[in-house]
Amino acid sequence: MTGTQPSTPPTRPRPSPDEQSATYWQGLRNGRVLIQACTACGRRRFPPTPGCPYCADPGIRWEEASGIGTVYSFITVHRAFDPAFADDVPYDIATIDLDGGGRMVGRVTGATEIGGHVTPAFVDQGDWTELRFTTGDKP
Repeated sequence: MTGTQPSTPPTRPRPSPDEQSATYWQGLRNGRVLIQACTACGRRRFPPTPGCPYCADPGIRWEEASGIGTVYSFITVHRAFDPAFADDVPYDIATIDLDGGGRMVGRVTGATEIGGHVTPAFVDQGDWTELRFTTGDKP
């Protein structure tokens, strides 16, 4: 007997929070953008790390960021890195300079341009929350 089996849609990869990133992911679940800052030099950093990449101090504090910022640079993804994202292409990934300091990388929805303003959007993915940035005017 020949035939085709119904195909199962590919499963999207999900984050695996670790000791450094668990606070960040929990913040997103609560609708908050939390970013690490160094207790010695005060610089904000993303992604979460065990120590400051700027001054090498191990001190960490978590600060709430508004998630509002400006597009520093971006790329448009035309080829899905994983089959689960094939229906999403094309989409933009940008480096965002956050108001209040710090820089993050994330997916952007809307017309992306360097210098454009973005605001945070929290996308429920079932058992985790994704941070995306949406283009538009600053409030």
